[in-house]
This record gives sequence, structure tokens and C-alpha cells, in this order.
Amino acid sequence: MDSLPELDLSLQSNGGPHSSTLPHKQPFVIGVAGGTASGKTTVCNMIISQLHDQRVVLVNQDSFYHPPSVEKLKKIHEYNFDHPDAFDTELLLSCMEKLKNGEAVSIPNYDFKGHKRSEQARQINPSDVFILEGILILHDPRVRGLMNMKIFVDSVELHNNGVSDRYIGSAGFSPAVDMTSCLLLLFPFNLVLNFYFIKWELRAFFCMHFPNYETTNHDDSFTSADSDVRLSRRIQRDTVERGRNIENVLDQYARSVKPSFEEFILPTKKYADIIIPRGADNDVAIDLIVQHICTKLGQHDLCKIYSNVFVIFSTFQIQGMHTLIRDVKTTKHDFVFYSDRLIRLVVENGLGHLPFTEKQIITPTGSVYTGVVFCKRLCGVSIIRSGESMENALRACCKGIKIGKILIHGEGSNGRQLIYEKLPKDISSRHVLLLDPILASGNSAVKAISLLISKGVPESNIIFLNLIAAPQGVHAVCKKFPMLKIVTSEIDASLDDHLRVIPGMGEFGDRYFCTDNGLTTPNFHPTSPFLGTPK
Repeated sequence: MDSLPELDLSLQSNGGPHSSTLPHKQPFVIGVAGGTASGKTTVCNMIISQLHDQRVVLVNQDSFYHPPSVEKLKKIHEYNFDHPDAFDTELLLSCMEKLKNGEAVSIPNYDFKGHKRSEQARQINPSDVFILEGILILHDPRVRGLMNMKIFVDSVELHNNGVSDRYIGSAGFSPAVDMTSCLLLLFPFNLVLNFYFIKWELRAFFCMHFPNYETTNHDDSFTSADSDVRLSRRIQRDTVERGRNIENVLDQYARSVKPSFEEFILPTKKYADIIIPRGADNDVAIDLIVQHICTKLGQHDLCKIYSNVFVIFSTFQIQGMHTLIRDVKTTKHDFVFYSDRLIRLVVENGLGHLPFTEKQIITPTGSVYTGVVFCKRLCGVSIIRSGESMENALRACCKGIKIGKILIHGEGSNGRQLIYEKLPKDISSRHVLLLDPILASGNSAVKAISLLISKGVPESNIIFLNLIAAPQGVHAVCKKFPMLKIVTSEIDASLDDHLRVIPGMGEFGDRYFCTDNGLTTPNFHPTSPFLGTPK
């Protein structure tokens, strides 16, 4: 329930408006959960400040509180704001699904002083990154399913003889609450707050200089320094920003906040991809998170969804070769030449995903060099007939490699049927490079992969190599086989009604093996100053 900073969510975090003319791109969605006053909002703001080149929007779960009924408003001090039912999760889901589809939405603006939704909603436009922040943002599996990264901000847990400071006494109050109540009756708030921070620092000092200090017996309230600090933060926030008195804050903390943390919030920690101890003080963790986000933002949308999809790094050289092999006017000779060059790059990149073992060798200078060697159990399998175009590149990279073949035929009322396969007898003990230059609908690929698995090949041992892939094919393969890897040079836009990849490059097998009914034009030769290889 951390407070949301006053932000104009219709703008970028760095001040520029989102342009509706930009093509829609799947946003990167981050979920940030953690206990109350654990530093979630501070962590979010640090991430936003470091992603200054991207459009980032912070969406706070607090905005989606259900307004309490009239009866509950009469006893608002007894209302549990930390229970999952307190949030309008359906509205949150609806808003996030629209944002992921490139639609602008309006989200509620919850007034904590009046315990109702303000009449003026917040307008949020599509963006590059959305950060969902809230105590229970990881609780609902449907909300988690929208996230590309899940973070739990974990405050430091200090223990006394193995007993966690998350303990509530028989009277329903923790030692932290009892001590805080007494101190606040006797001293000003700022003095009490400073006391807890000093006590926390003393604790760290003794633990550093006296190793046995952690195992000796101390006052229970002293071991709950972390809870004290979080409680102090909550008191300061609720009294200053939400107009509550200290007595109600302490009563609510003991009755609902702490029990709800243990029952609902803490268990969601297991769903987190990243756990940040010490919250905003952990600069290393936040730097690593930002680096990962920047990497993902530079990838194709499908690479954000499927971690087993790899698109080789695009350069002008690669784009130039794609331009040539996609051009309907390119001659057969040039099509084969540049296709072979591009296939070689895909094969080399695919080999980089094989397991390696370390090896030391002696150089001609007598020096020791520590390097790596390929795994020895490797074979290729081409899906006839287009897949055979990739065999030469594989043989050039892996001398003497065994190559099997699979033919999938599309005729007959039963759909695509396997009519031929010739595979190495020991294929179950090998890593397999599956070759097919075009991944379209994925039907043939799924059939071929299923055959390999039926022959005993572990799914994780299969690397599927393509020149281009359609999103539908990637979805079909990755959803059914999440453990294999797909390596391609480019992911195209879609499929047409005839299941052809768009924009694509036509029937690859016909163009490569010169059976495309005269579509080539021998008199045309493209000029390419950066591709070389003169005629």
C-alpha cells in the first residue's frame, strides 16, 4: 500500500508524450511486490530513472481498491486493506490487457482520506514498459501471467535464536508495536523514528564486529529492527499523506497488516523471478534488472515471451542479404549464394547454444591457452525438401557430421502425415540440429519434433534452425515444446490465408532448387557494395 507519487501517467517518464502514430509493440511488463513500506515504490522510481531512454509508466495496485460499502465505512478502522478481496482485480486485468494490445485506458484514482474513488480518473497511454506495483500484485495467477518479470522487494529479516521477528504475541501485538506505542506516548514522532534508525544501525555494527552477537540472547524488540523501520515508515506515510492518527495506524498494523503479510503477501515471494534484499539500498540488483530490461526491449516481442527463441543480432550485412533473397527479381544464382551465406550464420549461431567443455592446450609459443571444445555427440536432421538447403552449411561447420532426414507430406484427409524418416540409430544420445529454412504454421515442425522425441531425443537437446519464422509457427512450437531452442535470422509479420509467411521470400525450396516456374530473371544482378563477391 505504498503511496503513489503524483505522476502524469499520460506522459513518458522522461517527459515526452506517447505517439499514437507509432506501430504497436508488445510492452515489457514488470510486477513489483513486497510488504507494506518495504521500499517498493522507491525501487520502481529507481528503475524508471535509469530507463530514461524508454517510455515507462508506473501503475499502482492501490488505484484498484474497491470502495468500501456504507456499512464498512462506519467501521473503516476495522477494514482489511491488505486482503486480496480488497482489490478490484478484474478491472486491473481488463486495463492491463488493453494496454498490452496498444489501447489507452483510464484507471481509478483512489482517495485514501475519503476512502472512495475520485471522479477524475487517470489516463494511461500505451508505453514501452509498465511497472505494476503493489503488495499483492503477484497473488493472482492471471495478473502474473501478464508479466515478463516478477520482482519481490524483501526487507532484511533479522532472527533471534532461529525465531523470525514476524511474530505476534498472545495479545495480538508484536513487540515492535508495543514499544512503538509506548514511545510515541512519551516522545515526539521524529524522535521515535530516529531512535529506530539508530537502533538498526547499532545492530548492524555489533553483527559486523562481534560474530557471536547474532547467536546471543537479546531483547525480542531489538531483533525486530526491520519490522520497526517498516512500521515507522508506515506511520509516517499514513499520518502525513493519508490523514490517519497514530493509534489507528498501530491498531490496523497489529490486526490486519502483519497477519495479511504472513498469510497472503509473503507466500507470493516464491513466484518472483528476482528477490531484492534491502530494497532500494541494493544498487547492484537494480542495475542488473535495468540491464536485463534494456536487453529485452531490444529484442523481438516473441523473445520477451519465450526465453528459448533466439534471433541472431541484425546488422546491415544481414539486412542486405535478406533484401536480396526476398527480392522476387533476384536471380537463382544470387538467391542460392546469399541464402547459403545467411544459412551459414544461422548454423554458426545455433552451434553456440550447444554445451561446451573447458580444455587447455599448448600454443606454438609454448604458452597455455584455456578454451572450450564442442560436445561430441551431434547430428543434423533436415526436413525435406527445403531443409536440405541447409545441409551444406552444417557440413562446412561440422566436419563429418551425421545428417538424418524427415519428410512430412501434406496430402490426404488426415492432414500432414509422416511418410519418410531416416535417422541415426544412436540419435537419442545426440544433440540434434533440426533444419528447415521457413517456419510458417509450425505444423510440419511439430510433427518432426514429436518424431525426434519419440525416438528418445530429449526435448532440451533439440535446436531448431530457420532463416525466417512466422509468429504463428513460433507460438505453435514453443507452447508445445518449451525446452527446445529456436534460432532464426528474422521473425516476419504473419501468415496469409494460404499459410505463406508475410512478407516472406516465397517458396524457398522452389527458388533454391530452381523449380519455381521461371520466376528468376537471369539478366538481373543486384549491386551490393557491402556484400562483396563480384560477379
